[in-house]
Amino acid sequence: MEALQSSFLCSTPLKSPSHKPTRKPKPKPTTVSCSVTPDPWTLSDGNSKNLNKPKPRSKHPKNPLSDDNARRIIKAKAQYLSALRRNQGSQAMTPKWIKRTPEQMVQYLEDDRNGNLYGKHVVAAIKRVRSLSVKAEGSYDMREVMGSFVTKLTFREMCVVLKEQRGWRQVRDFFAWMKLQLSYRPSVIVYTIILRTYGQVGKIKLAEQTFLEMLEVGCEPDEVACGTMLCAYARWGRHKAMMSFFSAVQERGITPSTAVFNFMLSSLQKRSLHESVISIWKQMTEKGVELNHFTFTVVICSLVKEGHAEVAFKTLNQMKSLKFIPEEATYSILISLISKSGNYDDAFRLYEDMRSQGIIPSNFTCASLLTMYYRKEDYPKALALFEEMERYGIKIDEVIYGLLIRIYGKLGLYEDAQKTFEDVKKLGVISNEKTYTTMAQVHLNAGNIEDALNIMDEMKSKNISFSNFCYGILLRCYIMKEDLASAEAVFQALSKMQIPECGFCKDMLNLYMRLGLTEKAKDFIFQIRKIQVEFDEELLKTVMKVFCIEGMVRDAVQLIREFSASKTFEDSVFTQTFSVAIHGNDRFSATDIASKPLDQPGAMAFELALILYIADGNTMKAEETLNLLLKTANGLSVASQLIRKFTKEGDISKAEDLYKLLMKLGRKPEDVASASLINFYGKQKNLKEALNVFASVANSSSTGSLIYNSIIDSYNRCDKQEEAYTFYREEMKKGHVLGPVAISMLVNGLSNCGRYTEAEAIIHNSLRANLELDTVAYNTFIKAMLQAGKLRLASRVYEHMLSSGVPPSIQTYNTMISVYGRGRNLDKAVKAFDIAQKMGISLDEKAYTNLICYYGKAGRRFEPQQGHWRHYKPAASPGPRGTNRGGPALKQRDPVGTASRVRKATPGNHGKYDEASNLFVRMQEAGIKPGQVSCNVMINVYAAAGLYQEAEVLMHSMRSSGYKPDSLTYLALIRAYTRVGECSEAEKAIDSMQKEGISPSCAHFNVLLSGFAKGGLIREVERIYNNLMNAELQPDLESHSLMLRCYMDYGHVEEGISFFERISKSVKPDRFIMSAAVHLYRSAGLVLKAEGVLRSMNSFGIPFLEKLEVGSKLKAD
Repeated sequence: MEALQSSFLCSTPLKSPSHKPTRKPKPKPTTVSCSVTPDPWTLSDGNSKNLNKPKPRSKHPKNPLSDDNARRIIKAKAQYLSALRRNQGSQAMTPKWIKRTPEQMVQYLEDDRNGNLYGKHVVAAIKRVRSLSVKAEGSYDMREVMGSFVTKLTFREMCVVLKEQRGWRQVRDFFAWMKLQLSYRPSVIVYTIILRTYGQVGKIKLAEQTFLEMLEVGCEPDEVACGTMLCAYARWGRHKAMMSFFSAVQERGITPSTAVFNFMLSSLQKRSLHESVISIWKQMTEKGVELNHFTFTVVICSLVKEGHAEVAFKTLNQMKSLKFIPEEATYSILISLISKSGNYDDAFRLYEDMRSQGIIPSNFTCASLLTMYYRKEDYPKALALFEEMERYGIKIDEVIYGLLIRIYGKLGLYEDAQKTFEDVKKLGVISNEKTYTTMAQVHLNAGNIEDALNIMDEMKSKNISFSNFCYGILLRCYIMKEDLASAEAVFQALSKMQIPECGFCKDMLNLYMRLGLTEKAKDFIFQIRKIQVEFDEELLKTVMKVFCIEGMVRDAVQLIREFSASKTFEDSVFTQTFSVAIHGNDRFSATDIASKPLDQPGAMAFELALILYIADGNTMKAEETLNLLLKTANGLSVASQLIRKFTKEGDISKAEDLYKLLMKLGRKPEDVASASLINFYGKQKNLKEALNVFASVANSSSTGSLIYNSIIDSYNRCDKQEEAYTFYREEMKKGHVLGPVAISMLVNGLSNCGRYTEAEAIIHNSLRANLELDTVAYNTFIKAMLQAGKLRLASRVYEHMLSSGVPPSIQTYNTMISVYGRGRNLDKAVKAFDIAQKMGISLDEKAYTNLICYYGKAGRRFEPQQGHWRHYKPAASPGPRGTNRGGPALKQRDPVGTASRVRKATPGNHGKYDEASNLFVRMQEAGIKPGQVSCNVMINVYAAAGLYQEAEVLMHSMRSSGYKPDSLTYLALIRAYTRVGECSEAEKAIDSMQKEGISPSCAHFNVLLSGFAKGGLIREVERIYNNLMNAELQPDLESHSLMLRCYMDYGHVEEGISFFERISKSVKPDRFIMSAAVHLYRSAGLVLKAEGVLRSMNSFGIPFLEKLEVGSKLKAD
């Protein structure tokens, strides 16, 4: 820039203007042809009448041009369109060049080689000068080289030769020779050509010297020359010189073109000189320079970088008003700016505007939007944007994958987060530790500590360096795992990198205290003090907590005095309040303390001070501190919460000491403190201490419901429900109301121990007194009466609940369905179910299952027809149904078609099967997956209706859903088989459950015994009974009754008597068994034995069954 220290950079021009007025030549008016007239420059049509057609310049008629008028037409057309663009402005919708046909282009190049464009002597001069580029500088003399061209080149032709040079040295030397020619005259055009060449190769000093020479020879620089110089500065980053030169250009009244301004703006922005960009843009606006798309793009970016958000958006609106469509980068940087400021709605609208323009967002834009959605916790939109990125093929980088993993973690979709992480690893786009730490943090937040540690181990195996954030996550993992040794090792490694953050120190201290390692906690405090960790308030509170719990009065006072004097904590409420608490009224008056309530830091300071003196055993100082605390507006509440805290942490001695101090000072603790102590004693089954605490605070009618809740809970925990009921009656006599929670707990405790009378009395009293009960209390009442069998009272409670305006819950409807179902009032059960659905309550599986169960119990029972069981033949190889059909099957047992007769249905034999089945389907349509209990209930419904095939299908569906059939499932299936006489299949089912490791019970064999007994198959009944004995099961009363009934109904008197005598000593006295024995003895003529059994029945007070008849089934047949 030193070379330009001339008058050009001054405000005055180089030459003083002459006082003699000069007449400027009058410019010729430019004539523009009307666009309506035909285009005069068209290709020749071969019309010989066009006599003005110029001849081709080619001297070789053997090689004519492809079109004799092509070059003339091309040049004339270009001049015409150029003039048209100048007249129409920048919005001219005309091409900037003329496309040549391939033939015309070949001829154009041929003309260039033959010298037809400029003349052969010009082409020879160009080649001669260009050939000097291979020679060393100073090894030639331009005068000698160009000697043959002296006087042959005109000024215009010399300019052509100069323009066509490629090397700056040739330009410099040829220009020196050019100035010696007679035809040369100084011109700004020549100097502009030289400036352009020097600017392209970065010879800024030579360009400045040339510009200075142009001024010295009297050539006034024009817009093009100044623009060329400015572009040279901008191209090579000489911004200081560029701005000085630009100021000089402005002072001379020269306004560069829009292209030059854009060049300058782009160069300044690349060097992050955004203030200069904005300054030049403002000058462009002031001078009325036309702004184009590129100008707006660069300026908006610089405005955003400088934080001028409002101006940036105004510029964007101006750009759109001029019909310029912003680029994706422009939208992207604006969206990023808005999302960081928290204006999520504006950012989304801007994104929608971009998409309406048909612009596909970049991955940077998508990352900004995903970050915005993540902060706003609008995860559905984030996932929708990710799907849109995949749809449009937008490249997903590591940052976006990391955000997606975080979003999945926030949504609890840990499997999706892990899958995404695995996909990222397969794609190989992980470049640093951020993605690993993101996945590790997701595992850590989910409580998957081992998975998080595995991620960290993977980072170590790949030699990925750990940042402070990585060490922080690793430290948190070991702290949550309570791996003290590893946590200490990580903390030491972190300390070697830099001074640890306060949060890490706080976590380590909390770990020591959680493990009860107070000595290590003290050593750790000494260590972090030694390495000069800068304490924040949270770390100070943690350290003070350690000192106070250990009763380290001197250390606590010294530490708080030190930090109170530092500038960091001069405005700390915690340090100031703690100083007040330990120094009492020496520094602050009681009036100042009581002037306003304590906030959280102040309350914590008093809590720690009390803990300090109680732990130290200094009751006097503790009492003084407590007395000072009680003078504050919320001091009693702070003290009560501290008692609750002690109790919750199990430090009951401190809680008791503080409780006694409050009572000594004549202040009744808040209910939360008393209730916490009562609850603690109740859990310890120390009812005496709980009652003592209750007695100390329950001497007035103001006793809160919280205390009543805790004392009733203590009675229940100590299994003293009768005393609890007595306590309830005494309090009612005093006019005290226990509250809905306490009453609910009392009723629940009484019903659980079978004291339904007392529970019913409490319910009657509550309803009669119109107590304000909540939903839980009403649910407890209804459930208690359901358990007691008081179904009408349960219905009355439900009706009272509705009339009181208390909203029922799903538990209410579940219980009422059971109430109505057990009372065989199926219509009301269905009505309760429908009401719950109409109210929008999401019914659970239990509600559906209850109603399905009662549907199955409704209707008439189906009994299989009898009379053809004598054709039964046992299967040769029993097993699961459909698994072994090699031997004789059940089909062979009934050659006359008994099976079809057995399955013959009577009207209504399925009961409410259709409704139950439909409800089971509706439950699945509602998105509720049937569980083990629901499937067992539905199979029972099928069993009651004799639909064993449907039961088989549902059992198979259970297996496919991951539920293994249990004992109850097989019991229902066996019942379904025996219901229609498929006893062989029932026997196979028992074998199948044994193979699956499920031990059958007497109930399974009893169902099979009943099935065979109904068919009169005595030998099969005996075989099954023996199988029961062989299964190491002890036959129960039902098994014996079934055997004896079978013998009696089919007239097998001797076998019946023998069986009775065999079991009589091992079976408890039973009415049916003993009555059947009397009838069998009488039938066999053994009157004395019959009389003996009758006397035995009379002695036990067992009535005799007169209507039993031996051989009743034979007579029926």
